[in-house]
Amino acid sequence: MAKGKKFTDALKGFDRDHLHAGTEAIEIARRLSRRNFDETIEVAFRLGVDPRKADQMVRGTVALPSGSGKEVRIAVFATGDAAREAEAAGAEFVGAEDLAAQIEGGMLDFDVTIATPDLMPLVGRLGRALGPRGLMPNPKTGTVTNDVGKAVSEFKGGKVEYRTDRHGNVHVPLGKVSFELDALNANLKAVVDELHRAKPSSAKGRYMRKVTVCTTMGPGVRVDPNQVDS
Repeated sequence: MAKGKKFTDALKGFDRDHLHAGTEAIEIARRLSRRNFDETIEVAFRLGVDPRKADQMVRGTVALPSGSGKEVRIAVFATGDAAREAEAAGAEFVGAEDLAAQIEGGMLDFDVTIATPDLMPLVGRLGRALGPRGLMPNPKTGTVTNDVGKAVSEFKGGKVEYRTDRHGNVHVPLGKVSFELDALNANLKAVVDELHRAKPSSAKGRYMRKVTVCTTMGPGVRVDPNQVDS
């Protein structure tokens, strides 16, 4: 795919083969941002795991101390008091059968789905719509819970999900180009700490094999896996 002039110019602004410390990579990615909107800065990890094995799937959530900078839209499957708590916490869509009908009709204007355990059989019927988009609630990510008000507040406040793809890659947003460097560094450290915590005991060899930082439309800046959070 042909790259635009801004992307090509950005490639000339740093050494693509050099392995940088995490902070330096973030600084370079911010400096290279040439877009007329506030790009997201993302970090990508190639982990030494085999996602085909259930015990090596790395999945969970991490609370970004500086927030993600993104407005997160949330759909909650709940009734009664739980539904009222979700609405009070700021969830955009709250319901049960009525919400399921909207989703079956093609409404997918949300980023996170949360459900109380008793409504998971209903949500399960929506697997074909929610699954491919990574929107299916899961206890491992705290999106199947009776405390939906707390869950909504956490995701609104900067909690994000992560999971390995079929190649062992994990992509996590760190914030926006407009964030202060210290804020982005704090988020990166939180992500690195979380991935180390989530390391499968069955994973062998080097765990963090490749790390790259980039903006939404910018080139990847390589990071030394031994200096990710420095």
